[in-house]
Amino acid sequence: MKFSQSFIFTLREDPKIADCLSHKLLLKGSYLAMVSSGIYSYLPLGYRVLSRISAIIRKHLNSAGAQEILMSALQPIELWQKTGRDKDLKEIMFRFKDRKDKDLCLGPTHEEEVTDIASKFINSYKQMPFTLYQIQTKFRDEPRPRFGLMRSAEFIMKDAYSFDCDEEGLNVSYEKMRKAYQEIFSECGLRFAMIEADSGVMGGSQSHEFMVEADIGEDILYYCEECKKYFRDKGDCGLCKKPLAEKKMVEIGHVFKLGTKYTVAQEALFSDKAGKRQPIIMGCYGIGVSRLLPSIAQTNCDEKGIIWPKSVAPFDLSIVVLDDSLLGEVDTFAKILENMGLDPLVDDRAAGAGVKFNDAAAIGNPFMIVMGKNYAATKRIDVEVRRTKEKFNFTMDEAVNFFKKEYAKQ
Repeated sequence: MKFSQSFIFTLREDPKIADCLSHKLLLKGSYLAMVSSGIYSYLPLGYRVLSRISAIIRKHLNSAGAQEILMSALQPIELWQKTGRDKDLKEIMFRFKDRKDKDLCLGPTHEEEVTDIASKFINSYKQMPFTLYQIQTKFRDEPRPRFGLMRSAEFIMKDAYSFDCDEEGLNVSYEKMRKAYQEIFSECGLRFAMIEADSGVMGGSQSHEFMVEADIGEDILYYCEECKKYFRDKGDCGLCKKPLAEKKMVEIGHVFKLGTKYTVAQEALFSDKAGKRQPIIMGCYGIGVSRLLPSIAQTNCDEKGIIWPKSVAPFDLSIVVLDDSLLGEVDTFAKILENMGLDPLVDDRAAGAGVKFNDAAAIGNPFMIVMGKNYAATKRIDVEVRRTKEKFNFTMDEAVNFFKKEYAKQ
């Protein structure tokens, strides 16, 4: 991609509407555009990161045997009345009537709808276990949208639902999802905590919450540098006796053993081996997909901007061209990288070196290549690793080999 032909418009100054670090980084780096309070559009850079995060999620859930579906955003209130959650969640639901006076809502979550789907197709223990998931937009009428994508009225969520015949089956499905979550968050470059949590309005017998550090976090955990672990209680780290650091945390994912709360209410039943009708046993597993953008950005940054992990970066590297006469050779180099499967962003604009360097830092691709005015004489280029600030001076062939090794690690 050539910068001159892209829809990338970084900001020179910190945006005044930004109310936390991640919000500032994403607006300044041209990842988001604010539509209204709590409502955002994903610009090309933001959508690239979102797509790569979603691909990681799909890879690990598919490997765990889950199957992807897409449910409706528009839901009849009568589904919610069966479980009583039309009252439990009434404060955050966007509710309205259609022209036929039918009560509808924009789905804040999908337990009721997926249970209704299961009830229409499942009638025997032989049809289970299975897990369905989707990546879809949810809508919640937040009393106070803030912190950019961290707490918004419209957000993207991955929600999965397991269906089993018995508790033993639920335990297996639950552990598969817990493992998949750990793999997903690790591949996204996050240092996360997994803590046993309260199930709240979701119900069920057990749940685990996945959290990351954030200056705007409302939950407190304690981190031990020696154990490299987080603890809910300050007295839990009894092995090493080291002092614990208090950390503010935000939730990025949650897994629940729902049991039969929804299937009993919605009469989603099956015949067991003895021919007896039983309620299906469910688990529920959510990831705030759009919340992962700010979570990754705020924990992978410096004073200049975001430093995306290679797995989710919008481009694999930035190429800063400081001499227009080199554009032909840059195109040749970019094609070599593309043939390797890499995606470079070539800054070919008629702009000063300072502007180009600042934009490369704000955008935060993992590597920056500089082709300066001395390239014609030396045939050498500079490569900087954004995270470590390491700098190398390579020939073009050496640079190609460097990136082959770097991306072979991924």
